Amino acid sequence: MILRRVARPLLAAIFISGGINALRDAEGHAKAAEPLLDRTVGTETVDAATLVRADAAVKVGAGTALALGRFPRFAAALLLGSLVPTTAAGHPFWEKEDPGERQQQLVHFLKNAGMAGGLLLAVADTGGRPSVGWRARRAARRAGAQAGALADKVR
Repeated sequence: MILRRVARPLLAAIFISGGINALRDAEGHAKAAEPLLDRTVGTETVDAATLVRADAAVKVGAGTALALGRFPRFAAALLLGSLVPTTAAGHPFWEKEDPGERQQQLVHFLKNAGMAGGLLLAVADTGGRPSVGWRARRAARRAGAQAGALADKVR
């Protein structure tokens, strides 16, 4: 469908661009991530710059896959998993004292929340094919019906 061919690259573009920027300035992004890492895992146990590079590689790789329509549901799930810590580390509006800065961070936080919504839709998009759950329920009903028919014949 043409909608998917247009929407997926548009959604992926921000992740590819952000990943490239993070690779170019891993140390700067690591400084922004350190407060979150200190609160969660501790920076003495992990290297923030290495995590930033790994996250950037996920963004570039999964973003490219999503844009090209290769494993789009998996790629969107990877991007969603990457977006959550990036948003928490990069846009903690709740910590800002200055109302202007707080508002700016809130806007970026909500932008990322909107992208998360788009990624959730991409994760759930089966491309017009029945979902795995629907196919499993259908197969179970068919197997039950066949088992019942076989039991009737045996009687």
